[in-house]
Amino acid sequence: MSGTISRGGEAGQQEDAVAPAAPGAPGAARRGGRGRLMAVAVVLVVLMAGAGAAWAAGAFRSGGSSGAGPGASPPATWTVLREDLSSQTPVDATLGYAGSYTVRGEGGGALTWLPPAGRVIGQGQVLYRVDNGSPVVLLYGRVPAWRTLDEGATGSDVSQLNHDLVALGYASGPDVSTLGWDYFSWETAYGVQRMESARGVSSPPGALPLGSVVFEPEAIRVTNVLGTLGGPAAGPVLAATSDKHVVTIPLSTSQESQVAAGDAVTVTLPNGDNVAGVISSVGTVASGSASSATIQVTVTLTHPSVAGTLDQAPVTVNITTASVSNVLAVPVGALLAQSPGGYAVEVIGAGDTRRLVPVKVGIFNDSSGLVQVTGALTPGQRIVVPAT
Repeated sequence: MSGTISRGGEAGQQEDAVAPAAPGAPGAARRGGRGRLMAVAVVLVVLMAGAGAAWAAGAFRSGGSSGAGPGASPPATWTVLREDLSSQTPVDATLGYAGSYTVRGEGGGALTWLPPAGRVIGQGQVLYRVDNGSPVVLLYGRVPAWRTLDEGATGSDVSQLNHDLVALGYASGPDVSTLGWDYFSWETAYGVQRMESARGVSSPPGALPLGSVVFEPEAIRVTNVLGTLGGPAAGPVLAATSDKHVVTIPLSTSQESQVAAGDAVTVTLPNGDNVAGVISSVGTVASGSASSATIQVTVTLTHPSVAGTLDQAPVTVNITTASVSNVLAVPVGALLAQSPGGYAVEVIGAGDTRRLVPVKVGIFNDSSGLVQVTGALTPGQRIVVPAT
C-alpha cells in the first residue's frame, strides 16, 4: 500500500547541528548512514499500514556511509527532478464474467444435443438441438421469445429479429427499413428461411415457431448445463454469463469517496502481471453490517484478452487515492531523519561539498519509490542516496 508520509516537524534549525564533519574527522563516515537509517525507520512506521510491499521491493533501504574520508568511494547520487506522482491503495477483488443468464426452452420435444460448459455461443449460433436435430438459435434482443413469429406480425420482438437477420447477412437492411423494422415482411420471411437453411433445417417454412430461437442481450458463455439429454426442451436448459471479463470489488464504504466511474486503475492478475483497467460503475447500495459495509465497484479491463479464461480468480486492484503533478521528487531512501522531527536531503555542491537541506514530504509512489518533497531544492541538483 502506498501512502502519504507524515509531515514531521521542521528541520531548518537542525542544519548546522547535523552538518557533515570534515573529511577524516571521527564519526564523519557514520553520521550520514545513521541519519538515513533513522529516516527510513520513521518513514516505515508512518507507512506501516500498507507499505510492506514497498519494503520488500527495496524502496526503504538503510543508507550506508555518506562520509567522504580519505580513500572513500564517491557517494551514490541522484538528480532531483520534477515528476507526476500518485499514491495507490491495493484492494482485494475477483475476476470473472459479467452478467447472469438462464436460457429457457419454450418449445416441445426432447433435448438431443447440449453444449459443454465453457462454450461461448454468439449471434446466430446453435444453443442446443431438439428431437431429430432441429436447432434452437441464439439471437440478440432484450425482449424474450413469447410467440410464434410469422408474416404480418408487428412489435418490438419482430424489430429485434429483423436487426439480427440484417446483422447476420440474411436480410437486406434497406429493404427491411422500407417495409418497417417492426414488421414481419416478405423480406423477414426470406431472411428466416436463409438462416434456418444455414443451420441445417430442411424445407424451412419462413416462420419462427415458439421455441426455435432464444433472445439474449449478447453472446453467452455456458457455465452450467441444466437440461439433460432426452429430457424436455422446456424450462431452464442452460446457465450462462456474458463472454466479457469483469472485475468486481467489494469496496468498504469508508473508501467510497476514493473512487469514481471513469477512474483508471491497475489490476494485478494471479500470475503477477499488471494490466490496465477502468472503473465502469460504483454501487450505491451498501451491504453487510454497519461495521463492515461494502459497495460493489465494477472494473473493466482495457484489454480483456489478457485475462485468458480465468473465472472467479482473486486479483488485486490498485486504486489511486491521491495524485500531484509537476512536483519535486527524490527517492525515499534519500531522506534523512532530523531531531526533533522532520527530514532533510544531503545536497552535493561545488567542489563536492555537502549540505543538508530541510524538506517536507508528501505523496509517496510505491511503484517508483519516489516521494514528493518541498524545500530549497531545484531540479538538477545532485543529492546523496544509499549505495546499491
